[in-house]
Amino acid sequence: MTKYPYAQFRFAYLAPKYWGTWLLIGLFNVLGRLPVPVSLALGRALGKLLYRVAGSRRRIAQVNFALCFPEKSPEERERLVKRLMENIGMSFMETAISLWRGANRSLPHYTITGTEHVERAQAEGRGILLVGGHYTTLDVAGRMLAQHVKFDMIYRDQPNKLFFQRVLERRERFAGISIDRKDTRTMIRRLRQGYAVWYAPDQDYGPSHSVFAPFFGIQASTITGATRLATMGKAVVIPLFHYRDDNNHYHIELGAPLENFPSGDDVDDAAQINRVVEANIRRCPEQYLWVHRRFKTRPEGEPSLYPPRKRK
Repeated sequence: MTKYPYAQFRFAYLAPKYWGTWLLIGLFNVLGRLPVPVSLALGRALGKLLYRVAGSRRRIAQVNFALCFPEKSPEERERLVKRLMENIGMSFMETAISLWRGANRSLPHYTITGTEHVERAQAEGRGILLVGGHYTTLDVAGRMLAQHVKFDMIYRDQPNKLFFQRVLERRERFAGISIDRKDTRTMIRRLRQGYAVWYAPDQDYGPSHSVFAPFFGIQASTITGATRLATMGKAVVIPLFHYRDDNNHYHIELGAPLENFPSGDDVDDAAQINRVVEANIRRCPEQYLWVHRRFKTRPEGEPSLYPPRKRK
């Protein structure tokens, strides 16, 4: 069962506009077969290139680091930006490793902790909301986590239907179903049935269904979905964090269920989620996707924190 509407092959995918996508898919097939150290080395090289050519994303990251790490010097923050871009390049290779690497080939070395929290909730018949963030190791950590915990995935539709269809198909080979982020009804039903759902409420989706809550000391528009899903799905909320250390060893950590959540106060709940995500980001700030405008929605009367977009 898939919830993605483009899961079936369409003849439209043979059109010239998708030829480049087919080449990209073929490239991922090749990259997924490379030895892991080679893939990550190529990813670092790609990241160094991105730092030079992805000017708009680099500038967004520079603003985010300046806002969230004012205690660091400009030179320290710029080093973080460079390392972030390297991690984004590595995440490209990690996607190939996790999604296009055959099931008969070994995954990179990893350690997982905290599975007892999931097992306890499952023994009680509770649904589980795995609350994480948009870290660069998302896909490879998902493949690893799926060896121990079966979970459904939330997705946001993307313009390139062919490539995104392939990504979701690959994800569903090792995990559960894919659910549109707007399909709250299915999420709630799956939680009530005792399933685990991976949910990342850490991006700015605008003022709808959001409240302002502190994130790195800044009022950030934060969606209240975790509160709604935990309440209506009768689920426990378990924090999820994953990162890659300097030895290219991956760590996946499942925390204890959040206490007094939901609390009955959307702002308090959003602040609690933000504190969990922030604490994890501070451990590896260069492995979080700072290239997004996390603070684009501002309280009424506050100016934008980002430079205006350049018109094409």
